[in-house]
Amino acid sequence: MPPAHPFDDDKLREECGVFGVIGVSDAANFVALGLHALQHRGQEAGGIVSHAPKVGFNSARRFGYVRDNFTKASLMETLPGPLAIGHVRYSTAGSKGNTAIRDVQPFFGEFSMGGAAIAHNGNITNADALRRELIERGSIFQSSSDSECIIHLMARSLQKSIPERMKDALRRCEGAFSVVAMTRTKLIGVRDPLGVRPLVLGQLGDGWALASETCALDIIGAEFVREIAPGEMVVVTEEDGVQSYFPFERRASRFCIFEHVYFSRPDSIIDGRSVYDTRRMIGVELAKESPVDADLVCPVPDSGTPAAIGFSQESGIPYAMGIIRNQYMGRTFIEPTEQIRNMGVRLKLNVNRALIKGKRVILVDDSVVRGTTSRKIKEMILDAGAAEVHFRIASPPTSWPCFYGVDTPEREKLLAATMSEEEMRDHLGVNSLKFISLDGLYRAAGVAEGRDPGAPRYCDACFSGEYPVAPSDMLEKGFQLRTAAE
Repeated sequence: MPPAHPFDDDKLREECGVFGVIGVSDAANFVALGLHALQHRGQEAGGIVSHAPKVGFNSARRFGYVRDNFTKASLMETLPGPLAIGHVRYSTAGSKGNTAIRDVQPFFGEFSMGGAAIAHNGNITNADALRRELIERGSIFQSSSDSECIIHLMARSLQKSIPERMKDALRRCEGAFSVVAMTRTKLIGVRDPLGVRPLVLGQLGDGWALASETCALDIIGAEFVREIAPGEMVVVTEEDGVQSYFPFERRASRFCIFEHVYFSRPDSIIDGRSVYDTRRMIGVELAKESPVDADLVCPVPDSGTPAAIGFSQESGIPYAMGIIRNQYMGRTFIEPTEQIRNMGVRLKLNVNRALIKGKRVILVDDSVVRGTTSRKIKEMILDAGAAEVHFRIASPPTSWPCFYGVDTPEREKLLAATMSEEEMRDHLGVNSLKFISLDGLYRAAGVAEGRDPGAPRYCDACFSGEYPVAPSDMLEKGFQLRTAAE
């Protein structure tokens, strides 16, 4: 299994990536390319389902990277047809870090009116309750994934078509979902009413594509058409093109703001805005809010790079690559003895000593989760002879877990949940530590007036503790929501 992230478990793990294509020959090849572009969203496993009129549905599910599995002609030849969907995953629900192949999506179900496959990005917050109800009524689950609930709910619907059954099923689901599904003749895309997770539509000649991000459209040469709206279902056929429906009660959207900060690729476009430019503007806001005298602005590779550029531009302090990432870091190539484990970050990152020595360094990173990596990087910078180390963080303190499709540690393991900013600075052992404010983050994302506490534009629960959908399963397990005092 490849590593989930170059910083082990000290980063929030991206959720999942979904992709689908209809109306092109060898659609599975296009899906494999799209999944490759979405690999940053899930590196644990991937799967593709295709349909060809003469042979029906075919599927392949594999652990590891797309490039190591879905580039082999012998495998791709088993996935013929003009219609296919795919999924790359992290185990945000189900057996975290211990995934069985049966947990790998897309999931497939055979109904009276034909088969359907479904790939889901997000997290269903009432999945435990749904699962109990379905099992009591005779459903037999094959996986530990919350996404399988959708297939079983569809099976129990009395509607006469698969899209209508999907509407029925998703109306029962709470939380966040961007779904790409397929029947024998249709490609289907759905976003939850809040639009927490992204989903976009593209056109490829006479064919169509659905993807988690625009960068996945770029790789196959598809033209970006538009985002799927919050609460929208699109049903795409070769004959009729794109048909749009709104099966849910309309609500004000609450897109995940952490997509802007970290999850999405910087070359993607979200809500009409370049992700790269938003991250650069985060650095600009950080420099305005928390200036400091220093000699160099250095990103923590790679996610801190655009914000570090913006910080440098606004502050006038030179930008420099003070930390170099080993781009070829895959599996640890020697047995991880205690001594090797202690090297930790050094296998992935190395300090540019000649540049750092004697300098006052500003390190720009996207977030602080547990703080373990931040401490190691600080020690590396000081070992290289830096005079001072100042951390500037391109997101507010992450003090609440996400229940909408992000693999977040339990709240007590989040550094910001148990320490003040000053206590975190002392814990990390740096000269200064400053996070961007929530208002500053909103301004960087294009909301000039900052965050409206009465009607926030984004889901920012991991920072604010204000959950737009009650996490009912977690509340049942004893999770405590934010109190007025907090």
